[in-house]
Amino acid sequence: MWHTVGVGGFDLGIFDQGVRAYARFELPRSEIKNVHHEFPPLVSLLGDHFSPVLALLAPLYWVGNDPRVLILAQSALFAAGTPVVRRMALRCFAHAVPATRDRAAFLAALSYAVGWPLLMAARNGFHEVAFAVPLTLLMLERGLARRYGAVCVCAVLLCLTKEDLGLVVGVYGAVLLWRNRRGGGGRARLTGAALLVLGPAMTAVTVGALIPAMGGPRQYYWSYGEVGADFVELAHRAVTDPGAFLAVAFGTPVKAGLILWLVATLLFLPLGSATTLCALPLIAERVLSDNPHHWPIIHHYDAFAWPFLLTAAVETAARIHRAAQGEGRAFRRRVAVGGVCAVGLNAVVACCLGLAALVNPHHWVPSARGQALTEAAERVPDGATVEADNNVAVRLTARTRTMILDAAPRGADYVVLQTAETTFPFTSPAQLKQRQELLLANGYRRIWAKGDVALLCRVDRTAVVPGTRVPGPDSTPVKDVPDPALGRSLFTG
Repeated sequence: MWHTVGVGGFDLGIFDQGVRAYARFELPRSEIKNVHHEFPPLVSLLGDHFSPVLALLAPLYWVGNDPRVLILAQSALFAAGTPVVRRMALRCFAHAVPATRDRAAFLAALSYAVGWPLLMAARNGFHEVAFAVPLTLLMLERGLARRYGAVCVCAVLLCLTKEDLGLVVGVYGAVLLWRNRRGGGGRARLTGAALLVLGPAMTAVTVGALIPAMGGPRQYYWSYGEVGADFVELAHRAVTDPGAFLAVAFGTPVKAGLILWLVATLLFLPLGSATTLCALPLIAERVLSDNPHHWPIIHHYDAFAWPFLLTAAVETAARIHRAAQGEGRAFRRRVAVGGVCAVGLNAVVACCLGLAALVNPHHWVPSARGQALTEAAERVPDGATVEADNNVAVRLTARTRTMILDAAPRGADYVVLQTAETTFPFTSPAQLKQRQELLLANGYRRIWAKGDVALLCRVDRTAVVPGTRVPGPDSTPVKDVPDPALGRSLFTG
């Protein structure tokens, strides 16, 4: 996606600016994020989503000052989960003969590695999910190994990866308590009780105190108006009117399709294990949301739930195999074929969603428009203030003060834009053409152009472009308004 100019300022550019600030021993701030959503300039990204674990990536910028180090880091973190999945499968199939155990471990690792949720996350640049996936897998694997000290360390790190993951940690604590309810592990029950209490408590403290302390606006990401105005009202309604939750969760075909898709692509095997319960907070956040961006599978959200669903599928497969030990050879063969089919289905889905394109040479060649955008970005001087088309903005963050081109002019020294296709956050090429005409009529001059791509320079600083807004200390944050066409398909958004 980098080579084809398909990964944008939202969100790779935001994380690039934030981690680069960490590398300078500063709080993580992003002008792309702050200006677009009109946050006050000094608001930290920790006031957006609480992800201090990203500071661990800062040393990468001491070696290579390039946004692509985040893409490579995410790939490495995803890949680090492969041997963890293999270890989990070996433990789950400990009852089987060595040859069967090894084959099961290989298939589980392969299914993880070609998993479509990881593919979707990778296609979207970089997100906190890069840490969430391996940490979740390691927490689950250490739990199976009864290494509860390591479980607690992973749980703490997950709480520092994203504010809502404390809820996931809490559910995993409940699962540990359930599995050890009849004895067999005092440390397991103690760990489970601690996670059950402290995980949600950490989420409450983070959302209620830490994020506002970093300048984040309260309730900014609250998109659950159909079930409550805030968390207290939501919790009360969950107890008094659970039917309303079901109506919201399944009232839109895409939401029901999302739930079906998540389990069907693993042949419904996750439904046989309590580990699947850990994914419920993540899934509920999406299907109860009134923001249609949360419903399709084309974003990175499914990767958060992927470790739980895959682990649950492996646990169920191992239990079925154990139950088949006393059956005939033909039945055991059908069980084995079923496992292979689950892996094959997951691989086919991944290929259909874009994995197969990786072996197509044309997939790596940028379009003429992409090449022109890159060339225009290269002509922007170092240190300049620039508004850039979302798809090319991330190529400027290392050396300029970069914002994305959006609904309001920001008074930048340079503007990089194209007028042929819709790009976030615009909804039509006509809007981009109008912006170019507005700028050219009010102090800007086109200094370079190729096809429908142009580089504009501000030559008259006395001219004020109508509608210009530059966020200040008293700015009121704004939200993106979802396109009404969204929410109609799992595969668009």
